[in-house]
Amino acid sequence: MASLAFSSFMPEFTEFEDMDLVRVAKDPVSVYKEPSDTSQIIRTWVRDDLIHVYGTVNSGTPGYNPIWYRVFGGYMHRARLQKVQVHYNLPLSSVPATKILAELTIPYTQAYRYDKWDGWHSYYRLYYSSTQWITGIDTGPDGRPWYVVQDEADKSLYYYVPAVQLRPIPTDDFAPLSTGVPSGKKRIEVNLITQTLTCFENNNLVFSTAVSTGQLGMETPHGNFNINDKLPARNMSTSSRLADDVIPLVGVPWCSFFTEQGHAFHGTYWHDNFGVPMSHGCVNMRNEDAKWLFRWNTPPASFDEINKQTLDVRGYGTSVDIHY
Repeated sequence: MASLAFSSFMPEFTEFEDMDLVRVAKDPVSVYKEPSDTSQIIRTWVRDDLIHVYGTVNSGTPGYNPIWYRVFGGYMHRARLQKVQVHYNLPLSSVPATKILAELTIPYTQAYRYDKWDGWHSYYRLYYSSTQWITGIDTGPDGRPWYVVQDEADKSLYYYVPAVQLRPIPTDDFAPLSTGVPSGKKRIEVNLITQTLTCFENNNLVFSTAVSTGQLGMETPHGNFNINDKLPARNMSTSSRLADDVIPLVGVPWCSFFTEQGHAFHGTYWHDNFGVPMSHGCVNMRNEDAKWLFRWNTPPASFDEINKQTLDVRGYGTSVDIHY
């Protein structure tokens, strides 16, 4: 699937797609004849193009991220590619008043809004694995069920997404972990040199992973902090002149904030270059790693503990040590 055909309202996927796919998360990304950025460029893809992956190669270069995908015509470096899938979901018959957290299960979609002056009009573009708060279900512009999604940043604003494209997340999927360990016995460390995050319980290592901290000019602050606010879905933006990513970032998953200035650990759907500084100051993590950290650190943020008005949990939580 090299590109998508569009209907009037949304990307049209004609069948379940179980082959490996990647989405170009930032353009341009080139196809090289060999798995090396010094080899001949065969062609270039732009943001949101979808490409089949036929294999994965560790070429040893570049040293910071030597993984390449074998695609039609050559090889693509994974740094600015997102691995995606196409899965459709059975729409719910109703949505409880408590709202439901959901994740997008297709490469991307276009959210829509409706008003009596402009009718249906496009709004945000949402990406695979982003998280959204469902507040209702209605008939969309195609006559099919669409979920009503509450905007996390402006909670008086709502938009619509085809119901088949969002998977409601069972509450058990993000229930707190290691609840028997006192909060003071948990610790998160981030090494800005090695770009790694490690978690400890009673000084015993329980988790370690590669991360991406702030780029030059947008560095992640170093020092001692504590988790103070947690949101399973967050809309993010920046006014920095140095930022060149897709802004706003809608439905950033599994956010654990550790400064009042807005620095957080969170999932990432716009690059796969962990181990290299890539962020605007936050600590970028693979989605599955950010979800584990969200469940493990304190304050606890089970579904019942999340404030359904503010969509977060605030409190003095797990200690964070960020150092060189």
